Amino acid sequence: MSRLKPHRLTKQLKGHSEMTTHKQVLLFPEEQGRFEIPKPVNVASVPQRSPFRYPGGKTWFVPTFRHWISTIYPKPNIIIEPFAGGGIVSLTALFEDLLQKAIMVELDDEIAAVWESIVKGDAEWLAHRILAFELSRESVVSELKKIPSTSREKAFQTILKNRTFHGGILAEGSGFLKYGENGKGIHSRWYPTTIAKRFLNLNNIADRIDFRCYDGLTVIQEYADRHDVIYFIDPPYTAGGKKAGKRLYKHYDLDHEHLFELCETLKGNFLMTYDNADEVKAMARSHRFQMRLIPMTNTHHATIEELVISRDLSWMDAFPAVHEPQTEYALQSIKKV
Repeated sequence: MSRLKPHRLTKQLKGHSEMTTHKQVLLFPEEQGRFEIPKPVNVASVPQRSPFRYPGGKTWFVPTFRHWISTIYPKPNIIIEPFAGGGIVSLTALFEDLLQKAIMVELDDEIAAVWESIVKGDAEWLAHRILAFELSRESVVSELKKIPSTSREKAFQTILKNRTFHGGILAEGSGFLKYGENGKGIHSRWYPTTIAKRFLNLNNIADRIDFRCYDGLTVIQEYADRHDVIYFIDPPYTAGGKKAGKRLYKHYDLDHEHLFELCETLKGNFLMTYDNADEVKAMARSHRFQMRLIPMTNTHHATIEELVISRDLSWMDAFPAVHEPQTEYALQSIKKV
């Protein structure tokens, strides 16, 4: 078999002008009527780096991430993603030379097998394995019955599941796509040439990835005193009893309050993304963090808003209707008892 050549990455960064077209919305619903509600980012305009079709992926957040990086001085050297998943933010930072190194952390052993294989130099093997595989329901079932003897074999099985299971969900209880795009079923998300090219391209940055199959909170704590490190934190959305994270991820159990406490100790800058839940907003306020709402499109093509949380989000105030309105408190007379 002839060797494949990675395709050239020719798309240029669009810079600040791209960001200005993607306005944010206000945190409090009562303020939203004063402004035009923005449209979510078109993910088709963002270079697709990850081999995963990952539930809760952050491709739509990439333009905002780029702008955030441009506002940080001095420029950091390392990004840590403690809940890496599909890893699109770390991959963007490396491919676009926004940072020198990425520490990607993921506790799920199947997802971890993919990143470990890439770092170990097996991306080309995975690319050829994907191109050679004749996809059918029977062939997938047969492949997944095998007990993998190597990390790269486990990685291939993971990609098969991710691309043929409903929503790309790997958690227990997930099953095959029934209908998919235009009734194509399991073929709907199986683009072997495209997926193979993504693996081959990952060879170009593999030596700049420090991957760890470990607890994300422990890694955050390890680097807490470093000023040259930034953090993109996208935890399972289970705060306040939310069910989405439990359904999508194997390792959904997380002490969210402890995560907020750790973020308060960080010397480096951080961004957190969360669902728009009252419990999350209460934690952010108690730790004196700032919040913004940002629009995105969910898997049902409905526009929803997610929270962005950090110490300082003033860099978002350059866009109309971004800042969180100050709450005005009416003074009430105090009755003597």
